[in-house]
Amino acid sequence: MTDPSPSPRLQRRSIFKATGLITAGAAGLPAVAACSDIASQEGTAQVTEGFDFLPTYKEWPLPVEPDLVGEPPNHPSAFTSYPEPAPAVTELPSGSGTYELTVPIWGDTPSSDDPYYAAVADAWGGTKIDLRHADGNTYADTSVQWLKANEYGDAIQLFGWMLGSHSNFRETVVNNFYDLTEVLKGDIAERWPLLAGLPSASWGQSVWSRDPDDPDTAGIYGIPMNYSGGQGNGILARVDLMEAANLAMPTTVEELLEVCRAWSDDANGKWAFAGLDWFVGQWFGLGGTDGWNWDPEQQKMVNNVERPEFTEMLTFRRTLWDEQLLHPDAPTGTLDPGAMQEAGTVLFTQDNLVRWNDFNLKVKRGEAEGEVAPLPALAANGREPLVYMSAGVDGWTFLNKDLSREQVEEFLDVANWAAAPYGTTEYQLLQYGVEGEHFTIGADGSPVYTELGSSLIQAPINYKQLCGQVQTFLTGDPDMVAKRFEYNASIKDYAAENAFEGIRIEGPADFKAAGSTLWDQQQDIAYGRAELSSIPEMVETFMSNGGENARQYYTDAYLSAHGE
Repeated sequence: MTDPSPSPRLQRRSIFKATGLITAGAAGLPAVAACSDIASQEGTAQVTEGFDFLPTYKEWPLPVEPDLVGEPPNHPSAFTSYPEPAPAVTELPSGSGTYELTVPIWGDTPSSDDPYYAAVADAWGGTKIDLRHADGNTYADTSVQWLKANEYGDAIQLFGWMLGSHSNFRETVVNNFYDLTEVLKGDIAERWPLLAGLPSASWGQSVWSRDPDDPDTAGIYGIPMNYSGGQGNGILARVDLMEAANLAMPTTVEELLEVCRAWSDDANGKWAFAGLDWFVGQWFGLGGTDGWNWDPEQQKMVNNVERPEFTEMLTFRRTLWDEQLLHPDAPTGTLDPGAMQEAGTVLFTQDNLVRWNDFNLKVKRGEAEGEVAPLPALAANGREPLVYMSAGVDGWTFLNKDLSREQVEEFLDVANWAAAPYGTTEYQLLQYGVEGEHFTIGADGSPVYTELGSSLIQAPINYKQLCGQVQTFLTGDPDMVAKRFEYNASIKDYAAENAFEGIRIEGPADFKAAGSTLWDQQQDIAYGRAELSSIPEMVETFMSNGGENARQYYTDAYLSAHGE
């Protein structure tokens, strides 16, 4: 098996030459010493592949082969039954340090003296990692202040979607976190075989530069979480309600609109959607990175707002509102679409596809009625469907730059243990806890959480995101695994191309601000607070307040990525 990274390797020097071209404001950055902080309000672009200092990839052989073999990362392999777990780490290191790790949590904070923590610490070699839990709902914003004050302990977990809260995350990284390059570069398989088995792409996405113009300032600053791909979100339909109304699963946006009209009944409390906004763009071919696409005919970078499809999309959204196919309280953002769909008052929800599994498992347990399934890939006006997919890491565990090398190595010993995949005893302990305490083995041979395990381990982050596994799989209820595997196969050929593959782009601050205003204006049009005729003025405002400046920024990034 080869390194499961999706892109070809590039030469480090040539790609960094390109990087110098795609960094907005880089020419204006002051020269900085290695130990100084850097600051800039401009955007940055960081390549994520082609480095010669990443850990040397060495395949880590799986103890058990999956039941269904896919094409990862967008079409992952799957287990339809729980394998007999085997140990992954045969030579356990001895750790004696104590560290504090800040992690997000949604819900109640679990007790820190539960046997789970002691069992895990003992299993990975004795290192003690105390968790500092913080409210996940405000975590992204408050992490900005923790990092400025260096009040996050010895390490912190940040998910990729949290980075937007930081005005320039590259600065945040290089000013606060330990540069792991010297520890991890080259052949690390003897001490950390599972870390060496992580996809090189995940390590590449953990690289940032102190000065993006200078290739020698790039380094590995994070321990990557899981590297995965595919469609994360979708439109879930109550297929049982559709069947009862003699409505077929739509195959185009036009058919979807007709189903919405046939099912909705505002006067009697039935609506097609409780909300539909961020997902709808792909149905109209509005893809790209931060809304930017390269137009080969015009030989220029074009933003989605400049295309006629943008007006089509907003017209569609406005139609849903005007025809009362959306819940009247959708603009408030206070509805619970999932609960409404479960109650049968809403037919469709835009949601994470995890809920597909969750809903149908509730039905199996007798806790709900009905069935949900995702809509197929849709497109409007006879276009080829487009599906947003993203192959990348979920986030990172960052270590405090004040740690010693010995402390960092001890933390990496733990990360290596935590990288054990599904089918190992390490994964079972990390994900399910202590047998008899936090889980039992069900009739089908799979772990089943106890009440304690459900509250303490299943939902909270705990240590489960400390490091990504060497490979991720579809697992769980066999019926749902098979359905998701089949669904992934049906959409994989519609994956939207990423013209900026191998580059992590952070747009300029004025572009971000203009985008936030643009979103509010889109909502005004979609919910009847402004007219469709205001779109040209809205677009002009967006372009003049940051969009036009960003055009050159993204143009340079695109041309550099394609060697032009």
